[in-house]
Amino acid sequence: MSDTTGQSIKFKLFLMMILEIAIWGAWQIKIFSYMGMLNFSAGQQGLVGSVFGIASLVGIFFSNQFADRNFSAERFLAFSHAVGGLALLGTAFATDFTTFFSCFLVYGLLYVPTISVTNSLAFANLKDPAKDFGFVRMGGTIGWIVVSWPFIFLLGEKAGAAETKWVFIVAAIISFVLAAFSLTLPHTPPRKDVEGMDKVAWLKAVKLLGTPFVLVLFIVTFIDSTIHNGYFVVIDGFLQRVGISANMSMVVSSIGQVAEIVTMLILGSVLKKLGWKITLIIGIIGHAARFGVFAFFGTPDSAWLIIAIQVLHGICYAFFFVTVYIFVDAVFPKDIRSSAQGLFNLLILGVGMVVASQLFPRLAAHYTVGGVVDYKQLFLVPTGMALAGIVLLALFFRPPTHGPEGEVKH
Repeated sequence: MSDTTGQSIKFKLFLMMILEIAIWGAWQIKIFSYMGMLNFSAGQQGLVGSVFGIASLVGIFFSNQFADRNFSAERFLAFSHAVGGLALLGTAFATDFTTFFSCFLVYGLLYVPTISVTNSLAFANLKDPAKDFGFVRMGGTIGWIVVSWPFIFLLGEKAGAAETKWVFIVAAIISFVLAAFSLTLPHTPPRKDVEGMDKVAWLKAVKLLGTPFVLVLFIVTFIDSTIHNGYFVVIDGFLQRVGISANMSMVVSSIGQVAEIVTMLILGSVLKKLGWKITLIIGIIGHAARFGVFAFFGTPDSAWLIIAIQVLHGICYAFFFVTVYIFVDAVFPKDIRSSAQGLFNLLILGVGMVVASQLFPRLAAHYTVGGVVDYKQLFLVPTGMALAGIVLLALFFRPPTHGPEGEVKH
């Protein structure tokens, strides 16, 4: 592979990641507010919010046992995004719960496996994956940021359901674009030699929960993933309460993704200097501080502070979740490392999302009086959960090494 060809492929993979995550970012911030506009109950909202968690679990079996063996990666992406785009259009124009949920479920079941397939396709076609994947994956963060900007013009300052459905229409358009673009990606044939899930490795990974430091990290990761996903459930309605217009709430929220890029650049040096435990604690402190500010300064007079505090998202995400992935890769036995990553990934993208989608709409309904949500009481719940996670790490997390040895790759 010549340098020119390699750079061309790397740029294509970068664009693939931009489009892949932009589909998700187009609707994530607005979906719970939109379901409120359609008068869906807290339970119904929880079911819709659980779709990605359900799809994550299904995807473990589908992508490993079926998709990888039978389809080339680029054709799998093309099919999934073409049909997923149609499902998103159905979601946009559905007004009753049954149709909305059915369309969104089809989309979720098709979309979630493509997250791992895009990663696999990138690794298979990069000349030096350890060096170049960070750049390619950064395209996803950029996609999440960039997709928020069109809604400044597509939505009004007090957008109702008729306008807000554009989040699904835009996601569908991007999905169709990626379906077509996928056919231009390098041919990545099905992996006929793949053995699927190593059940022994998964069993060994689960048995590691009997090790105290692994169990503590698992429990705290569950807590942190719940409050992290809960942020996306309630943030749009909260930002509008403090005076940020409906067409700017996604842009304000995306400040966190900008901060994420910056934080990722310093994570390696922070890990080496402070070690696993302190870095993880700082990540959860970021959540406690952000939700604490939301609770005690959630008024239009403090809108500037609510906007500024979004930068903590970078610390919340990189210092905790990315550190967890690096920790597993550095500390866990090599033969079960992949299964352990899958276990924690299922917790972060699956279980945490399902619990947050069930819990936070019910909290919002519980703390609503006269049609107005008491956000102070609501945000004290995740603040308390974050503080509990900090205490658990501080008192009971005793990792076998202080920090990573050698170069940190993520």
